[in-house]
Amino acid sequence: MRNDPLSTQSMDFAVSIINLVKELKLKKESIVSNQIGRSGTSIGANIREAQYAHGKADFISKLQIALKEANETGYWLELLFKTGYISEEEFRSLDAACASLRVMLAASLRTAKEKQA
Repeated sequence: MRNDPLSTQSMDFAVSIINLVKELKLKKESIVSNQIGRSGTSIGANIREAQYAHGKADFISKLQIALKEANETGYWLELLFKTGYISEEEFRSLDAACASLRVMLAASLRTAKEKQA
């Protein structure tokens, strides 16, 4: 297990997303729950893959994918809130965690790109 903040937060976020998907499945919602389940857990998976990247370009690519997945997850969260599947409180909490991951990923990408040049 990795203990760096990005790995820890992405794992915690993935656990929250899996718990959300369980709740959505109980409500018989399957379209968005499948999408958010994939994108929300993919963030951490790509961060984990980046840790064993084949060079700097591969590292950057994996983090860029993680950032895209985080952005997509934010979209699904907003859609779930606007359609009444999650409360405003749950939306705000999950969206804040997702936004925090996006900020950390953007900063990591900026640093990696500066070191690559």
